Amino acid sequence: MSGHSKWHNIQAKKSKVDAKRGKLFTKIGKELLMAAKEGASPDTNAKLRDVIAKAKAANMPNDNITRLLKKAAGDINSANYEEMVYEGYGPSGVAVIVEAYTDNKNRTAGSVRHIFDKFGGNLGTSGSVMFMFEKKGQIVIEKNDDIDEEELMMQVIESGAEDFKVEETVYEIITEPEAFEEVKKAVEDLSVEILEGEITMLPNVSTELDLETSITFQKLVDKLLEDDDVDNVYHNADFHEDFE
Repeated sequence: MSGHSKWHNIQAKKSKVDAKRGKLFTKIGKELLMAAKEGASPDTNAKLRDVIAKAKAANMPNDNITRLLKKAAGDINSANYEEMVYEGYGPSGVAVIVEAYTDNKNRTAGSVRHIFDKFGGNLGTSGSVMFMFEKKGQIVIEKNDDIDEEELMMQVIESGAEDFKVEETVYEIITEPEAFEEVKKAVEDLSVEILEGEITMLPNVSTELDLETSITFQKLVDKLLEDDDVDNVYHNADFHEDFE
């Protein structure tokens, strides 16, 4: 079940950006509000379960999640945010998906388009890049001498993981979205620290970038994530080995 993964290229840079985002919890709160429109109970609303899993993966306190769910239940009829998904291409044809929650579609679309244009990209039509990605659960664990690799692999596979990948510095566990929470719990039961865990969009093909393009493209991603309306950015860039 081991093999090469692009996690360090595709996700590590996103983690660095997330660490700088003081508005992360606010954005997750907006997601909870939107997801609750389809039902206020996570038992019957898979989308809400996914957002709660994302909140927990971001280390949002349970009290905060409970308070936001109560707020969502109370505000459900007055919520005026809409979920928007933009697809496009960055420099060198990198596939990009942008998820946003907005109360002004024209403002958000204009902002996203401007950022793409500024950094050598362009927005595409719906479906233009989505076929290059799959929705999956992803758990990343940093390697250390205290982890029994074989025990970890057996535990997560038995709990429903789809794949267990071994990289130079991390383990990457892939699940179907509905199995994410159970697999994550199996990891936690081993007292193994999770570096990153979330429901995400993983690319099935990648686009290799040279160093200059890697720098430009990361600026595009950073600028998108700075936008208050943008919640997630997914891409299939394979950054140059010298890019940090």
